[in-house]
Amino acid sequence: MTGGRALGVVVSGAAVMLAAPAAAQDVTAERALIDELDQRLLASPTATGTLTRWCAEHGLADPARIHAELVTGAISPATAEQRTRLGVGPDEPLGYRRVKLMCGTHLMSEAENWYVPARLTPAMRDLLATSDTPFGTVIRPLNPSRRNLEAVQLWREGPLPRDILRHRALVLGGDGQPLAEVVETYKSSALPVRR
Repeated sequence: MTGGRALGVVVSGAAVMLAAPAAAQDVTAERALIDELDQRLLASPTATGTLTRWCAEHGLADPARIHAELVTGAISPATAEQRTRLGVGPDEPLGYRRVKLMCGTHLMSEAENWYVPARLTPAMRDLLATSDTPFGTVIRPLNPSRRNLEAVQLWREGPLPRDILRHRALVLGGDGQPLAEVVETYKSSALPVRR
């Protein structure tokens, strides 16, 4: 009887030891995915295009289409520093849009966007006010680019949190004029599900 119990302990111990490397592999794989997503977003002219490709490559939805769910409620006024970066005076009207960017049922990011309506066409302003079209898609005809202001990885170890990356960027038109400032918080639900 004693020998049987001892064998059970050894088998249980072996199972625990086998599980630890698998957990370490999961963390390493998640870290690699987060690093890849971070680098791709930082190198891209718009987050929307990168997220669309990411969603398609990882089979998160079929079709892989990014749409914006408008978040209603309190408006966050632009700071004096944001107005300076956008090149607008204290009284020039700014648009504000807070959205959840979705790919199918996957929450990819939550974003705040302070934009200069006067630098967009009337059709673009209307789309931003009334549709689920992401900002990057709406302004695509303006040949946008991004100037990254801040990029923070929000996870290094421990259980994977809901928020994994936060980026702040200035969105510029093809003529170099600032169109918007965005703050994007990317979610762990943007990562492929472990198989």
